[in-house]
Amino acid sequence: MSEQPRSGATILYVVRCTFSAGAEPVADRWLSWLRERHLAEVLAAGALSAEVLRMQETPTTYEIHYRFAHEKDFERYEQLEAPKLRAEGLARFPLALGLQYERRVGQRLIGLNSSER
Repeated sequence: MSEQPRSGATILYVVRCTFSAGAEPVADRWLSWLRERHLAEVLAAGALSAEVLRMQETPTTYEIHYRFAHEKDFERYEQLEAPKLRAEGLARFPLALGLQYERRVGQRLIGLNSSER
């Protein structure tokens, strides 16, 4: 039996940023910018939560996981807020500095906490 996505399901928006070899100083500045400004701006624009993960791979790679309550909240973010936030990020950290972005969107179907087992 397969589970069908629910229209009101929580949306997970994942931004993956990879830094080319030698761009670690840029990564440090980028993390500071995320911590001091960008994450709060995405939260103010409708995300419920944000977390930053450093992936255990080479080259240096980070993932930012944002959660939105509903698809309509994420769509509003994408249409109204994301273009200016992305433009600001690219102005501060042009791709020529050794950054590469990937973005993915998914719906939360199943969640389990250790206390629920």
